[in-house]
Amino acid sequence: MNKLLKLNLIGVILFLTSCTTMSPLQVHNSLPTLTKSKYITQSEIETSNCKYLTKGRSFVAPIGMTAKNDLTNAAKGIDEWVQIDGGNAYILKSFNWVNIDKDTNQLHVDFDTLICE
Repeated sequence: MNKLLKLNLIGVILFLTSCTTMSPLQVHNSLPTLTKSKYITQSEIETSNCKYLTKGRSFVAPIGMTAKNDLTNAAKGIDEWVQIDGGNAYILKSFNWVNIDKDTNQLHVDFDTLICE
């Protein structure tokens, strides 16, 4: 009975962490560590030596077990689009966890791809 209670508790913890999202600061601090492409902030674009390749890209990340997994999945998608566009950097324009059902959120990201020297 004790093992069953522990397994149920672990299941509840995993379930609760899968439903959470991240704050803007958490995303800003985590996303650059998860992408291979260079992360450019809105304030850096004026002083950077970068050119826009594609504006207004959108990507719906596959659902992960946690918010961090969602962000990791979004980072993979961003890197793929940057590569397809022939760039090496991106600007995150916006992000949003969309409620799919009462227990599931899915991360949507909007970004621009860039080429930087």
